[in-house]
Amino acid sequence: MTGGADFISVVMPVYNAGPHLDAAVQSILGQTHRNFEFVIYDDASTDGSTKRLQEWARQDDRIRLFEGMHNMGPVGSSAFVVEHSTAPLVARMDADDICSCDRLERELQLLRDYPRAGLVGTLFDIIDDRGQLIRGPDYWRLRRKSPLVPFAAHGSIMFRRSIFEKVGGYREACEYWEDQDLVVRMAFAADVLVIPLPLYQVRQWASTTRSPADPTRVENAVDLMYRSVARLEQGRDYDDLLRSRATPEQKVDPRVFISAGSRLLWTGRRPQLFGRLLKRGRLRLDTRSFTAIVWTAWAATSPATLRAFMRLLLKSKNWLAADLARSTAPLLWSPPVHRDAASPADHCPAGGARYPSTTRPA
Repeated sequence: MTGGADFISVVMPVYNAGPHLDAAVQSILGQTHRNFEFVIYDDASTDGSTKRLQEWARQDDRIRLFEGMHNMGPVGSSAFVVEHSTAPLVARMDADDICSCDRLERELQLLRDYPRAGLVGTLFDIIDDRGQLIRGPDYWRLRRKSPLVPFAAHGSIMFRRSIFEKVGGYREACEYWEDQDLVVRMAFAADVLVIPLPLYQVRQWASTTRSPADPTRVENAVDLMYRSVARLEQGRDYDDLLRSRATPEQKVDPRVFISAGSRLLWTGRRPQLFGRLLKRGRLRLDTRSFTAIVWTAWAATSPATLRAFMRLLLKSKNWLAADLARSTAPLLWSPPVHRDAASPADHCPAGGARYPSTTRPA
């Protein structure tokens, strides 16, 4: 069955998803909500993903497969699948992750129940190459007042196409954090809801499709994200930063190396980023620099004990948000702004009403 009021588009770009592609596809085709089209774009994969997708498309007529001849990258492929979808509600999926069988049903129901909501996301677990749980959800992030999105910003979201188009969709200048940028802009145009349940599993594996070929390019991109977040916290627009040109010699936020190292750490590998931090990090006599130095040195010398420490830290932080861990009620999320500054909505082409971070919808 296709069409109707409950018809949605599930969209998934694919690039060399290899051994985990089948699990991702199966987790969508096995959803309790079945009235959807599954728009898949193969971004010129070289590992056999294309052939496997062709086989899936022959098995299920809900799949609409597009095959690219040239790699478009994360922003181009993400924009492509949304552009070629047809439903007013769009759900994103990543090609090496897994989602709960009732994810689509729950998200669809929320968008029906709350007409002012433009996007809904969920918390997530992290799994390894074999699908084993590495660490649980970050409930504590729902308490934190930060412009950084507290849920699985890309793979877990469902949104209204009308709001996506209103804010201008993905932006090429935000490569490698295009999902963070999109959700923040949509939060200034409509309500963003969070389901405080891990209905999504993010896979960390040695050859993850998120692994970049050019570390300098990604380091500059993540540094741009942190600088943009700082602008938001001050109630300022960050569009001028997106027009700036980074250079390989440019120093970057020390947190960049914790971010990059964390992905390696949870795959069971030994992040070797201490040297890059000393070479490229914008180091000062402050807590941020000290934390990055200790973290990268610890990761390089004893990753197993750092993983154990990070799990203990997560447990203690989540203990402070125990009430959220026991709840299934949706939360409203919005990026906080500096109380003495003008709202970023004043600088956003799709400004909207503001809400306190992570409060329950009325």
